Amino acid sequence: MNSTKRMRLGGAALAAAALLGAGCGTGSDEVDAGTPAAGPSATAAGAAEPTEGVEPAAGRTEVQAGAATGAPRCTAGELQVSLGESDAGAGSVYRSLVFANTGSRTCQLTGFPGVSYVAGDDGHQVGPAAEMSGERGGEVRMGPGGTSAARLRLVQVRNFDEAVCRPTPVRGLRVYPPGETASLFVPMEGEGCAGDPPGAQLTIATIAAR
Repeated sequence: MNSTKRMRLGGAALAAAALLGAGCGTGSDEVDAGTPAAGPSATAAGAAEPTEGVEPAAGRTEVQAGAATGAPRCTAGELQVSLGESDAGAGSVYRSLVFANTGSRTCQLTGFPGVSYVAGDDGHQVGPAAEMSGERGGEVRMGPGGTSAARLRLVQVRNFDEAVCRPTPVRGLRVYPPGETASLFVPMEGEGCAGDPPGAQLTIATIAAR
């Protein structure tokens, strides 16, 4: 075989090897392109644990300072209201207005109750209702048997000018739970201003855990 034929055969062999290598590279790229990349787990670390539906135990009270939790508002029909401990101040008496959950479900109270003096067999209101004192608090959740309270200040009405105050015997307090249009009665003998005194005869703070 002469040198010219050997050169032609060597060139053909090199061209065939190059084509074979190109075909293997393309196949490898296609397999890699079809493999899905690893993604984050559906239960990634840092996901918040669900808290809704966690109920206070019977007789327990919890305060939620942030957003509402979805607990239903306590209605007047599932609450009992009473006067708690007393603390005397300058010209005033402070009492805890205690709300007890007598129902069978967890419910919540948020904000200020409405309070006023009442008198007579018809329970008519005596003088101005209580003024709100301080900031509105967070949602207070009560399990069955749980309690919460609001601090009530009762001014000695004899400190006001008698002609302006018009002191009148009262037989108790009418209390509206926050957000309710139905009221509850708390018996309490004392005096209220039937007139319009220059200052608040009653002030009420926000509902708080007890």
